[in-house]
Amino acid sequence: MAISNIYESGFDEDVQTDKTTSGCPECGGRVETNAVETVCEECGLVIDEHAIDHGGEPVYDDEDERTGAPLTASRHDRGLSTTIGRKTDAAGNALSISKRRQLGRLPREQRRGRFRSKAERNLGHGLGEVQRVVSVLELSETHREQACRLFRSAQNEDLLRGRSIEAMAAASVYAACRCTGHPLPQGDVVKAARVEKGRVLNAYSVLNEEFGLPAQPMRPRAFLARFSSNLDLPGRIRRRAESLAERAQERGVVGGASPAGFAAACLYVAAGEADWRLTQSRVAETAGVSTNTVRSHRATLTEHVV
Repeated sequence: MAISNIYESGFDEDVQTDKTTSGCPECGGRVETNAVETVCEECGLVIDEHAIDHGGEPVYDDEDERTGAPLTASRHDRGLSTTIGRKTDAAGNALSISKRRQLGRLPREQRRGRFRSKAERNLGHGLGEVQRVVSVLELSETHREQACRLFRSAQNEDLLRGRSIEAMAAASVYAACRCTGHPLPQGDVVKAARVEKGRVLNAYSVLNEEFGLPAQPMRPRAFLARFSSNLDLPGRIRRRAESLAERAQERGVVGGASPAGFAAACLYVAAGEADWRLTQSRVAETAGVSTNTVRSHRATLTEHVV
């Protein structure tokens, strides 16, 4: 059946006529094949069952083809390790006391033998730190996978030597967000990290220099939706702030400024125009910048945009 005929006739994936058979072997009637069985429409004879295999893993002709869970970059062994149970077997049956004692020792030995070298141990620790930062920042699985691959590449290029694993993990998360255009202030990454701001920024500079990251330039408008939501501002103030940010971008006064700080200044100016009470300290805290930064960018907006 041609593809065009399938869509024209309203083809059903679960029930379709079997064109490969000549008819029912008993009465010669029309044969229908669904997801479970092949049956004659005239006499009801079940000719075949389980036409579609609903079983477990697919079978490959190539023995080297791996089945099972997909590989993941967020684990040092790419997800190839197994987990040893303790109370029941694969069928769900309770184990004997002696078998439970034996299985109680096996996980401990497995944890001891997880890492074959110090480098592998550092990789496991770093990937765990990446996942922790991603969880704190509530980022997506895509950002987690990209950050883990970036951290793995940094270790392969020996960029961890003389640097903190935690700093490189946080920098990998920030770099993944920058490469995908996700608006994430540096202050949020520093708060989620377990090291000082200088170490995180230094690690990010090393990643950017060594790998030539395709980091997209962050614009102030990208932060406005998030900041206005955190500040519970009405939509009219956010739209006015977006207009100010766009006009500032067009006039070239955003260059060299902190995108998050400039976005905070746009919200502060828009709130002032609407007679909405919003303090500089509150908007600065939301953006992760100082009040001096908000005042400086507000002066720029007042002089060149408003």
